[in-house]
Amino acid sequence: MESQRTSVTLHDKTFRPFLSEAHIQEAVVRVAQHVNQHYFGQVPLFLSVLNGSFMFTSDLLKHIQVPCEVSFVKMASYHGTSSSGQVKHLIGLDEAIAGRHVVVVEDIVDTGLTIEHLFNLLEPMQPASIEVATLLFKPKAYQRSRPIKFVGLEVGNEFLVGYGLDYNGRGRNLPDLYIVNS
Repeated sequence: MESQRTSVTLHDKTFRPFLSEAHIQEAVVRVAQHVNQHYFGQVPLFLSVLNGSFMFTSDLLKHIQVPCEVSFVKMASYHGTSSSGQVKHLIGLDEAIAGRHVVVVEDIVDTGLTIEHLFNLLEPMQPASIEVATLLFKPKAYQRSRPIKFVGLEVGNEFLVGYGLDYNGRGRNLPDLYIVNS
């Protein structure tokens, strides 16, 4: 069912419709197809980065056909509508990942600060590989060299809410994506 696409106000900002739930789900299926092909015959560990990726992780895993496991870490680098420039490691990884294929699941990759921080934490644990699956990728904002292997959609550098993304804690529950009014 297509949700009602009207503007939303969160705190002091108004956001207009950007991507529908149906469009998002098409991107989720594309990412899942690529992941299934890449990990055929293997058992990857999906490492979901909370809070933002909870919806993407849930929908993505519904379409993953290879045997897999899932775990969660909580990282934070945003304050309001801009990156704070610092990543805070809030909840850690309990599983042993040595020799395992790890897929970091993100809602959005912009500067790459969180991804870089995660790779620096995970690599000493000697996984067989680490790849990133993200619903949204901001290539013009990306400032790191790590490749982002599984990308649902490339977007501009505007601030987005909905489908797990928030503005100061609000908007994560929206099934569509919204863009801030300039």
